[in-house]
Amino acid sequence: MATAIDNARRMRGARALVEDHMQVKAGESVLITADTASDMAAVNAIFDAAATLGSRPMISVIPQLPFQGKLADPYLPTALQAALREADVWIDLTHPFMAGSDAHDRAMKGNRLRALGAGGMDSAALARLYGAVDLDGLFEVQSALDTLIGDAGGKTCRVTDDIGTDVSFVLAPRGQAKKRRADGPGMNTVPGSVVMLPELQSVRGTLRLVAAMHEHYTALQRPLTLEVDGRIQRIVEQGPDAQILDRALRRAGRGDYGYVIHFSYGLHPAARFGGQCFIEDIRATGANAIGLGMPWWEPGGGENHPDGVVLRQSLSIDGQPIIEHGLVVWPEALAGKAAALMPRFD
Repeated sequence: MATAIDNARRMRGARALVEDHMQVKAGESVLITADTASDMAAVNAIFDAAATLGSRPMISVIPQLPFQGKLADPYLPTALQAALREADVWIDLTHPFMAGSDAHDRAMKGNRLRALGAGGMDSAALARLYGAVDLDGLFEVQSALDTLIGDAGGKTCRVTDDIGTDVSFVLAPRGQAKKRRADGPGMNTVPGSVVMLPELQSVRGTLRLVAAMHEHYTALQRPLTLEVDGRIQRIVEQGPDAQILDRALRRAGRGDYGYVIHFSYGLHPAARFGGQCFIEDIRATGANAIGLGMPWWEPGGGENHPDGVVLRQSLSIDGQPIIEHGLVVWPEALAGKAAALMPRFD
């Protein structure tokens, strides 16, 4: 049963999400999308926070989607697409999520919508990710790492962990920088992670996944090992989880295994890995969400991909250690700022 303290933390997180991050204003139309598996306490907290600002929020609940991205197209109600056309702000809590679907793409092309992908975020994650950290301090570290990685395009990056992950790749040119506040049209993500894009054919090595978002999100009782040589070559293990990941990879890769299309680094000091909330787990300090499938610029690619999770990663760029066992160690000034990030417990 939720306590008064739990409710207060959830509402603090909802206010930070709505007012600070998404910059919701009085009179704006705010669409909150959820599914039949969503935590309605989180949905209602965001609704109440938006209403308190004088905006006009609306909740739309759909059946939980079997797939994400463009694979979700046949399952999306047409009425939802109409609502997206008229919204100023869209907060998506569905999981699997709608980013990459035709409805999402059409809504974003209108160049009006401020959107947040927060798929599957529950009450506890809302309280921790938005209400239990100094968002300005978190973004300062996140932005500095984004810049460091963006400036390293063309250099070789290596990711390892203590259970056998060892993969190297050439960093692709700088991607789009994340914004601290949603002060204009575009897609936004929950703060607390940095994305690393590889040159697709350069990825080589072994990945040992401890969690996977294939057809659903789950912590794995035993790690799954992927061997990569340009494309994903094989899943080493046998068994139910390997079977599900195999068909998810083939679905995303149009019948074959695709590529590793992104890596990431989680740096949110209040995030907890629990194996249930994907969007929080991949922001736990040291986590690495690894996208598997086809790139978004190819037909059928993009947000259709499954993801695997590695924890307590170490990362180096051209031999210079940046992260060791999940913690930033270089540059020294940035390591100090990252170490100083502390969760709130009040």
